[in-house]
Amino acid sequence: MQDAAYGTLLREPRRALNARIAETLEGQFAEIAERQPELLARHCTEAGLIEKAAGLWAKAGQRSLERSALVEAVEQLTRALDQIAALPATPALRREQIKLQVALITPLIHVKGYAAPETKAATERARLLIEQAEALGEPPEDPLLLFSVLYSFWVANYVAFNGDAMREPAAPFLALAEKQGATVPLMVGHRLMGTSLMSTGDIAQGRAHYNQAIALYDPNEHRPLATRFGQDVGVAILSYRSLAQWMLGYPEAALKDAEHAIKSAREIGQAATLMYALFHAQVTPIWCGNYAAAKAQDDELVALADEKGTLFWKSGRMLNQGCVLTLTGKASEAVQMMTSGITAFRSTGATLWMPWYLSYLARAYAALDHFDDAWRCIGEATTAVETTKEKWCEAEIYRIGGEIELKSPQPDVAKAQSYFQRALEVARAQQAKSWELRAAMSMARLWCGQGKRDEARDLLAPVYGWFTEGFDTLDLKEAKALLDELHA
Repeated sequence: MQDAAYGTLLREPRRALNARIAETLEGQFAEIAERQPELLARHCTEAGLIEKAAGLWAKAGQRSLERSALVEAVEQLTRALDQIAALPATPALRREQIKLQVALITPLIHVKGYAAPETKAATERARLLIEQAEALGEPPEDPLLLFSVLYSFWVANYVAFNGDAMREPAAPFLALAEKQGATVPLMVGHRLMGTSLMSTGDIAQGRAHYNQAIALYDPNEHRPLATRFGQDVGVAILSYRSLAQWMLGYPEAALKDAEHAIKSAREIGQAATLMYALFHAQVTPIWCGNYAAAKAQDDELVALADEKGTLFWKSGRMLNQGCVLTLTGKASEAVQMMTSGITAFRSTGATLWMPWYLSYLARAYAALDHFDDAWRCIGEATTAVETTKEKWCEAEIYRIGGEIELKSPQPDVAKAQSYFQRALEVARAQQAKSWELRAAMSMARLWCGQGKRDEARDLLAPVYGWFTEGFDTLDLKEAKALLDELHA
């Protein structure tokens, strides 16, 4: 009845009524107005107090962003921008418009996805506004605004994986940062170069950039930047260095980085950063064979993603969970989880890590004797590696292809061996000792079955002997057991 009565009011009486409510809130309920700026903003909007409403929506949006109320932040920042667009342009308003447009990108990243159309449109709009301001002789007062936009362009190409398009802006970003000499752009630039190199197969050089980036990171100074670059930069660096450490053959260092990333994310207390850490830090325990730890992180992530309404992280955790189900012998559940997850993940514009996920889906299909589906997934994975240049998991894809061939109703041993050989070659070229160990174990088991025990031992022993840590992780324990068998 109240809404109906309000709807019957003419425009001017309605505006006057809202103006009186806004005035009363500020005058008599100042604490409520300060604590809930969105309430006051709504009445100012209805009262036609456009400039005041813009400032209040902006304040509400920034507060929502800081506490990871991501859906609310998108709505409030959008409303602030809508109000500003209705006002006569001034230098001050243009500066505020740029700041809010850049701020809008971060909640969209988590709610819609890094490569979603809405996120890319917001990024393009931010770049256009900066260019227009510069043409008017009004460059942004905060130089980090431009770097935030450049980061958003980079990360969109990373998540919708395009190796060339991703590496192309990373180098100029770092070059511009080095020219300016400012710590934050340098730190972010090394992080972007690290991920660009690692994910396209240059894992050791990628880790070197992560080391440079983390050396520049100061928690006290840089944690507030979490709302400027999608998530906390330090947590992002540790999460990805963990992956590089494992692939290069340092599982204990990898687990320490993953644990440090989650610990830091909890200390920061920002849900967006914690979701990022929980998603990425699941991978290292999966690779190390600690499926219980990965499952616990997954359970926490899904609860948080549901609470925050983030499709990107919800779909991503489905894929990680599908990998765990595959590895723990629950192939039927894995197929269901991963096919649903792939559909949801791709709906956000993401193809990141798809070769790896497809290889695990292939394993699940093979375990169910659905070999046509398994080979289709391996084919899609290898095609994606070649076309997008996402090469960090290339060796493992070939190894899995060889294992599937051996499980086929009419296995072609020569074909399986060629897959394992290709996996070894790729792993060695990338200095990826953990992938090399897995490929060597697969080849050694094949040769052992053919009576080539000496050749199998000679292949596996030096790879295993290279490792200096992580002997309680699954791969190294299995390698030790296989070597003991070959020496028997």
